[in-house]
Amino acid sequence: MDACLAVEKEIDRVLTKFGDINENTGRILSDLITHIERLKAELENAPEDHTLTSVQVDILKQCMGKVKETVSRLTTDHRDLHSTVSKVGKAIDRNFIADFAATSREEVFAAPEKINLINKVICQHLYRQGMQEVAEALVQDADIAPEIHNKEPFTELNHILDSLKSKDLEPALAWATAHHDALEAQNSSLEFKLHRLKFIELLKQGASHQTDAISYARIHFRKFVLRHEKDIQTLMGMLLYVPNGIGSSPYSCLLDSEMWLEIYELFTNDACQLLGVSVNSPLGTCINAGCSAIPALLNIKQVMMQRQVTGIWNGKDELPIEIDLGSEGRYHSMFACPILRQQSTQNNPPMRLICGHVISRDALHKLCNGNKMKCPYCPIEQSPSDARLIYF
Repeated sequence: MDACLAVEKEIDRVLTKFGDINENTGRILSDLITHIERLKAELENAPEDHTLTSVQVDILKQCMGKVKETVSRLTTDHRDLHSTVSKVGKAIDRNFIADFAATSREEVFAAPEKINLINKVICQHLYRQGMQEVAEALVQDADIAPEIHNKEPFTELNHILDSLKSKDLEPALAWATAHHDALEAQNSSLEFKLHRLKFIELLKQGASHQTDAISYARIHFRKFVLRHEKDIQTLMGMLLYVPNGIGSSPYSCLLDSEMWLEIYELFTNDACQLLGVSVNSPLGTCINAGCSAIPALLNIKQVMMQRQVTGIWNGKDELPIEIDLGSEGRYHSMFACPILRQQSTQNNPPMRLICGHVISRDALHKLCNGNKMKCPYCPIEQSPSDARLIYF
């Protein structure tokens, strides 16, 4: 945090100086241009055979000298600004560690199959972002086997999302109608909210489209009555205020632009769930997790080097400290043994006893007494061979 504040202080200094120079430069140039235009107008209005007097020559010389002086001053100010900008880079180098090699293992991605996997992940990310041409270029340059099932869904989704950004509901409505049964199965309200937004857009066009809105409601809201009865009643109440304008009615909140943001996020979540893909890009998730973990890993690495205990972190299947990525960064269930207070691993998985209690395999071995053991909770006597492996 202190490092960020130090860099931010330098950036604020640059912005302040840039603002002052910009304001001063604009004022000086404006005055100079006005002065030159005035002299030009006087010269243009003079007779063709007019000869400059000594006073006019002195005025022109003074003007030229003022121009040179102004250019020189602006050059100096620009040079000073460049010096201030360079201090930001120095502050970043001084306050942040640029070498992250201590927290990485290059050999992990050295094998050709791993490099191919990384290229596929990047390619999928580009497809998700709608960057089709860049993704296709990567496929050709990296010689990646084309995976149509990873390309086509994102092509359609990006087209629909772009349409929603332009406030065009038709592609999204067509998609929701085609996937009506699947959306209903996952209890989604996407289709209804799309029709609701379409109905509101019709009402916003005034009394001339009121009949169209009523016809639209009769056709499309009938199948949503059981689940969205109150919402439909609210929409019908809006019809009373159409002649005088919905913007001044009690339903003006439904005209908020937040409705479009809500439908954009809802479509993204429901469509990704329906297609069996994650809402966030795997590449973006990994990068965000790495950015969150790097500061703590750098600190613990420095402590290990100072205390000469670097061998504790073998860098293979575990981290030296726990990294909390928040609830959004948790994708797998975890089990911690209530006896040994250790998190389960592949070599030490959770085991279910016949009484229903779960402990780790290491705890199971330590509690064994020959071919018998007692559950540390019941305690029911049982055989260790009766314990069964549990998969989370």
